Amino acid sequence: MPTSKLHVRVRTARRGAVRPRATEQERAMHRERSIELLNKAVADELAAVHQYMYFHFHLDDQGFAPLAGLFKRTAIQEMGHVEALAERILFLKGDTNMVAAGNVEKIRDPVAMLAKAMHMEEGSARDYNQWALECSAGADAASKQLFEKLINDEEGHFDNFEKQLENIKRFGPNYLALESFGGNGMKAEAAQ
Repeated sequence: MPTSKLHVRVRTARRGAVRPRATEQERAMHRERSIELLNKAVADELAAVHQYMYFHFHLDDQGFAPLAGLFKRTAIQEMGHVEALAERILFLKGDTNMVAAGNVEKIRDPVAMLAKAMHMEEGSARDYNQWALECSAGADAASKQLFEKLINDEEGHFDNFEKQLENIKRFGPNYLALESFGGNGMKAEAAQ
């Protein structure tokens, strides 16, 4: 005896296999929310670029070439994040808001710089985790995956900054000066 279509749909729905299709209005709302979240990330990344380049300039001026190079390389990676986010926003037919999330903090102490950078990276990873979940709930797997990639990068940045801070604490404030004595090769590497 054939099973009715209604009966089959109810049976499969209980197993979680069938979901009602989103309406065009719902898809547009999800797309707009993804664009909003991606633009928040652009603002966050631009703030990081500005802050890290500020740190780079001051550390280089203080003669701490290896740490200056770390901030410069990280800023360049953050610029790559802005580009990836902008490409996704444009794909979703949105417009990229190129406004940093905040002003540069005038920090000149290397320890305070590292602490600030760690705080920024930790906040970005936390936000991006939440936003990946929101994109997933809105059936935007590509934006979800982009946020997940950014999370991995931000955690890597956090780790790099944390290692430098631990070294300063372990070896004392002269660690940066001693590291910079051999820095001519490191400075050339950072410029590449």
